[in-house]
Amino acid sequence: MAKRKPKHGSSKSLIGSVSVLLVVMFAGFLLISNMRVNRTTTVSSDTAELVENRVRKVDKLQEDVNKLSAQVDALSMQVNANQPSTAENAGPSTMLPAVEGPGLTVTLNDSSMWQNAVDSSGSVVDSDKYVVHQQDVEAVVDALWAGGAESMQIMDQRVLPTSAVICSGNVLLFQGRKYSPPFTISAIGPPQLMMHALDGSRAVQIYRQYVNAFGLGYDVKTEDHLHFDSTTMLLRPLQYARVLQQPNRSGDDTDAADGGQTADGGAQ
Repeated sequence: MAKRKPKHGSSKSLIGSVSVLLVVMFAGFLLISNMRVNRTTTVSSDTAELVENRVRKVDKLQEDVNKLSAQVDALSMQVNANQPSTAENAGPSTMLPAVEGPGLTVTLNDSSMWQNAVDSSGSVVDSDKYVVHQQDVEAVVDALWAGGAESMQIMDQRVLPTSAVICSGNVLLFQGRKYSPPFTISAIGPPQLMMHALDGSRAVQIYRQYVNAFGLGYDVKTEDHLHFDSTTMLLRPLQYARVLQQPNRSGDDTDAADGGQTADGGAQ
C-alpha cells in the first residue's frame, strides 16, 4: 500500500518562502531609504568643510533672493515712483541703489612677526596680539560712521543696518561669508573728516599701538572715486521706539503743584 505525503509539509514550505520574501523586501526598502537620505545629507566632522558647504548654500540662496528682490523692486518702483530713496535707505524698494563718490579705504592685516615670537620653551607667546580682532574692525567702522561716512562696504559687501562683524580666530564672518586677512573697509564720504575721526578714535589709537609693537597692518588710503553696487535691503525699514506723551490732566497737575509748594513751605 502506497504512503501518502502529508499535506501540512507543503503548507509550511509556502509560509516560510513568503516570510523570507517579506524580510528581503523590507530589508531592501530600508537600504533604498537610507541611500536616499544620505544622498542629500552631508556628514562630516571637519569644521572647515561644514563652513564651506554652508557658504555655498548661502551663496545659492542669495542668488535666489537677488532675483526675487529685483522683481519686487521693479514692481515697487512702478507703484511708488514719487517716493524718494537715498544711498542707505531703500524707501519702498527692496534694493539699496548703487552709490559712488570720494572716500577712504582702510586695510587691517595680521602680523607676520608671530612666527618669530617664541618663549624659552619654543612655544608661541600670546598669538592673539598678532591678529586682527572683531573689535578692531568694529572700531574702524564706528570711526568712519562718526566721521560722516554716507555708505560703507566691508570686503565686497555693503554694510546694512542689520550687519554684524564676527571673527572666528583670524577669519572674518560677515553676512554669511568668510574672509581671510587682510580686511578692507571702504567708506564713501568726506575723506578729511573721516581721517580726523580715525585719528581721534581711542579704540583705533589702541590698535595702532599694537601696530607699532607687534607689526599689525594698518593702511589708510584716500580714494577719489569709490563705487558700491546695489544690494538687497530689508523689505521693511527698521522702526525705533519713541516716548509716549502723557495725557494732559490739568486738575491733577494743579493739585500736585500745590501739594509740592505746601511741602516746600513746610520744610522751610
